[in-house]
Amino acid sequence: MPSIDLNCDMGESFGRYTLGLDEQVMGHITSANIACGFHAGDPLVMHRTVEFAVRKGTGIGAHPGLPDLVGFGRRRMECSPQGIRQDVLYQIGALQAIARDHGAVVGHVKPHGALYHMVLDSEQTARAVAEAVATADSDLILITLAGPRGDHVAALGRELGLTVAREAFPDRGYTPEGTLLPRHSDGALIQDPDQVASRALGMARGQVQAADGQMVFLQADTLCVHGDSQRAADLVAGIRSLLEENSITLHGLRSL
Repeated sequence: MPSIDLNCDMGESFGRYTLGLDEQVMGHITSANIACGFHAGDPLVMHRTVEFAVRKGTGIGAHPGLPDLVGFGRRRMECSPQGIRQDVLYQIGALQAIARDHGAVVGHVKPHGALYHMVLDSEQTARAVAEAVATADSDLILITLAGPRGDHVAALGRELGLTVAREAFPDRGYTPEGTLLPRHSDGALIQDPDQVASRALGMARGQVQAADGQMVFLQADTLCVHGDSQRAADLVAGIRSLLEENSITLHGLRSL
């Protein structure tokens, strides 16, 4: 029976500020990407999010970002590869310690925001992130974009002995080349639950419709819904329901 992972960015609140619908979303997903304090999150939020993931049986992943709380990690920064490597290693280690406190383990790593795209654009940055992941734990799964832009990341990960999972985004618009539309573009963000669920089903079957109507073929191991969306809970519930109706089971990344 075909299966796929469903992930969402979690733990992005900070101090007195609450962001996301973590408690409503967590029960529908199989993997949680937990912010590690650089772009969002703090030690107490990380603790609560890990605790909730353990209670729900959701896979725990580190979601390291650039040191940019004000810009939510979505602004590119001039960082050296060595600096990025150490920043990512630091963030993974912090979440590993908190997970250990709950008798749990961190199973995957997914870069956040601008760092995610910097990894796709720069082989040096990709190597820095992959080396940090491999140093933290060679059993960690590294997530990158499904499609040609993620090929060099997958190759680097495999070179370092990592398992790499390919990711697709049912709540984001795609170009005909299989890349994500820039966030400021028309059609970049898709919030209709029925449309997002339909796109998720197509992605689980290996294809997605680009903004110009063309069908783009891609192979995805995991689907992502953005946790900072006000409709995130509706989106993940709709995706899960439609996938299961079509005999596609949801399994965590370790099961895949």
